[in-house]
Amino acid sequence: MKFLDDIRNLDRNNVGGWPQSIKMFFIALLFLFVVFLGWYFYISNQHDSLASLVAKETQLKQEFSKEQAKAVNLEALEQQLNEMQDMLRQLLRQLPSKTEMPELLVDISQTALSAGLQTELFEPGPETLKDFYAEQPITLRMTGTYHQFGAFISGVASLPRVVILTLHDVSLTPMAPSKGASADGQLVLMGTVKTYRYLDDEESAAEARNSGNGKPRGRK
Repeated sequence: MKFLDDIRNLDRNNVGGWPQSIKMFFIALLFLFVVFLGWYFYISNQHDSLASLVAKETQLKQEFSKEQAKAVNLEALEQQLNEMQDMLRQLLRQLPSKTEMPELLVDISQTALSAGLQTELFEPGPETLKDFYAEQPITLRMTGTYHQFGAFISGVASLPRVVILTLHDVSLTPMAPSKGASADGQLVLMGTVKTYRYLDDEESAAEARNSGNGKPRGRK
């Protein structure tokens, strides 16, 4: 064909002398190449965007499924929460009340004496109110044997009211022998323990008001 012969016979050093039809052909070819590159990069960007949107869609579907499951079980969860709150109230009612605390502290001190412990220090501190309970620290120093401390703990556990004692900076160490006498297995317990009581309805309401007014949740 004449067109193909003309392409074969082109003088690359004299582009201006090429036939008009050949020039138009290469211009059209260059235009198509540029269009193809533009289309390719555009489609590539669109593909990346599509992949990102698909991943986002998958994430949103998973989040929707989780929230839908929560919504379906919301009524059952609320009922379970109410049951747990009722159980908590019942447990709190087993703690001593405000009027029972002075007698309880005396009972704890008497239990230590009954166990044979030597109470060198038993000093209740000011109590701190929390959301629904109050805690009262007791600074103490007691001396006795391992079995006497065990009897003391057993005696506290058998008191009529539920007594919770938590240890804070408490140490139990062998007593140093005095001059001319051995310690004979004596141990020294010293530090701070905390006991707890429940707040009555009036105290709970007052504490809720104080918390709502931005005051500290615990106070002395």
